[in-house]
Amino acid sequence: MTALRAVTVAACSVASVAAGLRWLRVAQREHYLPGAVTRFALRWWPQDAASAASVVVAVAGVALAWHWPATALATALIVATGPAGLGLRGRTSTLAWTRRLRTLAVVGTALAAAAIAGAVVAGVGPLVAGAVALVVPLLVDLSTAITAPFERTVAHAHVRRATERLRRVAPTVVAITGSYGKTSTKGYVAHLLAGTRTVVASPASFNNRAGLARAVNENLADGTDVFVAEMGTYGPGEIAELCSWLTPAVSVITAIGPVHLERFRSEEAIVEAKAEILVDGATIVLNVDDPRLAALAAERAERGQPVRRVSSGTPDSDVLVRDDGDGLTVVVGGVEVGRAATGARPGNVACAVAVALELGVTPEQIAGRLGSLPTAPHRLESATGAGGFTVLDDTYNANPAGAAAALQKLAATGVGSARRVVVTPGLVELGPRQAAENAAFAVAAAAVANDLVVVGLTNRRALLAGVAHVGEGDASDSGGHRPGLRGVVVGRREEAVAWVRDNLGPGDVVLYENDLPDHYP
Repeated sequence: MTALRAVTVAACSVASVAAGLRWLRVAQREHYLPGAVTRFALRWWPQDAASAASVVVAVAGVALAWHWPATALATALIVATGPAGLGLRGRTSTLAWTRRLRTLAVVGTALAAAAIAGAVVAGVGPLVAGAVALVVPLLVDLSTAITAPFERTVAHAHVRRATERLRRVAPTVVAITGSYGKTSTKGYVAHLLAGTRTVVASPASFNNRAGLARAVNENLADGTDVFVAEMGTYGPGEIAELCSWLTPAVSVITAIGPVHLERFRSEEAIVEAKAEILVDGATIVLNVDDPRLAALAAERAERGQPVRRVSSGTPDSDVLVRDDGDGLTVVVGGVEVGRAATGARPGNVACAVAVALELGVTPEQIAGRLGSLPTAPHRLESATGAGGFTVLDDTYNANPAGAAAALQKLAATGVGSARRVVVTPGLVELGPRQAAENAAFAVAAAAVANDLVVVGLTNRRALLAGVAHVGEGDASDSGGHRPGLRGVVVGRREEAVAWVRDNLGPGDVVLYENDLPDHYP
């Protein structure tokens, strides 16, 4: 092999390592789901004309390397330095060298090294080394698929330990799922029960098999009366598997919405996956404000399963929580039992009250704790900024229903002449509805806000399309009011925060709606 060929192979190998660090971080942030890294690569590389053009050059460099090996050097340079904006370690979501990530890195490196070594022996080293560098996202996804059986075996050992601990401690298990509202409802349940029961709730984000097994093994102490488990899912069968060893006595579905449509493809599929939590023998709590959950409640009641219907607007539900503007009124069986502070979502509070009643907490005891319901972090938390303006932090919300509620809160905050600003990267994981939902959010924001600060590239086009739609003179409310909405574009959240500080003052209000980690473009 000539010196030029050796240099080219070495350069492409180094580029593969640099790219591997970037895409391993994406794999980690996306919960090691096979295929996720390639999807993100297809988002990052075409993000603008310059990036798209660099991909064309990189592909051409590999194709021409058959005759002119040195052309793969261009591929190496592009892969090592791009895509622009996706850092090696990350700003908001740094690469953590966990045991699982190290395993993935070893497998991916072995695959790449084997391909390059074989190509060098065959005399096509530059061509294959360039191609390997180009397809690192595919290699990471392949490594994820290869290591998945091993990871399931490792996780199974932790599940066995958790199952034994559950058997020994024997807590009543409350299982909570839903497209949104899971974390808030979990916090409310734990709070309402804490006055009369010893309660352990799964920590934030510990809502899958590995996370819940860890929560049980590390947190479930002897003498615990109730374990509250938040359950998430990325596909069919996951919640059913969780319930096979966490065996809920009370199962809750908070809401259904177009979250994770990118994976589920339809809301009907979401309902089916969430309904796996409604195991036989459990009392089920369903928010019947959603017609699909109302139908599910009727179906389960016909089968003889105990059903508790909750609502924010249906008078004959078992638990009704009304938003009266200045607070929430809790009604049980037609009788008002207490009030909760405004800011909490009525449906989530209703679910929590139903669970507490089912576990023997009296209405009087519930009433005594409603006034001190905890606020879930970064879910419409209100604070005052250094410049005297009000900050509404809703950065952990990423669904259309929650975004609409946040805009209502924005409209009700500040004096009438206040300048109101929405800062957002938009909503994600909405599948084919993502563009339309983000454009609609921008149109809705025009009814209450003066400025829409768009962060990043992920939803920039859709959000600005909504701004342009308002600018064309479409009415945004029943009165025919045509408010002006200015679109402001920034690359990072830090730039948005700086813009807010420079442009807002005492009495003004800013809503930070959703916040994407920096592995999103």
